[in-house]
Amino acid sequence: MRHADDPRDDAVRALAHQPSEVAYDHLWAADLRSSIHCSAVLLSLLLVIDWVAGSCTLWRGALWAALAVVFFLVLFPPRVAAGEGWLASRGLLRERRIHTGHLVSVRCLDGVGQRLVLRDTFGGRLEIDPRVLIANPPLWHRLNEDAHVSANRGSLTCGTITLLRLSQRIDRETARTVFKVSGLE
Repeated sequence: MRHADDPRDDAVRALAHQPSEVAYDHLWAADLRSSIHCSAVLLSLLLVIDWVAGSCTLWRGALWAALAVVFFLVLFPPRVAAGEGWLASRGLLRERRIHTGHLVSVRCLDGVGQRLVLRDTFGGRLEIDPRVLIANPPLWHRLNEDAHVSANRGSLTCGTITLLRLSQRIDRETARTVFKVSGLE
């Protein structure tokens, strides 16, 4: 028989109220460094070319710096995170978040840069690069589990084939990585 002030009850309550684990894009910092480096190289090259040509002035230097800042803003990678029931992508100015347990559609847009477009029942819309999911298995795992919840609820009406293709692609990439690391490739 337990007493009302049993310390085990506190431990159980503490475990029950812990938030689920959040998965992050672990390559985001490297992508951010790359965008900074590319912008710095562009600025350096423009200033060196201008200096060698003998036309470097303060105004032209400011123009090249502004161009490098715009280039950085274009290259700035969104930070993707996922938890139980949600997926978020945070850019420089705002965060977009969808409820992955209430997905309505998942589409893959092909083009120069492939994008995965997710929509939820609350009107939320999120675009992410599928390579982020491929490079981060915990993010894919969270999205895949919640997509199954959506499918079981009947809210996911469009996109099960897209998710299946993405799952197969992730499995291929994972197998290729395992073979490469083990020296079997």
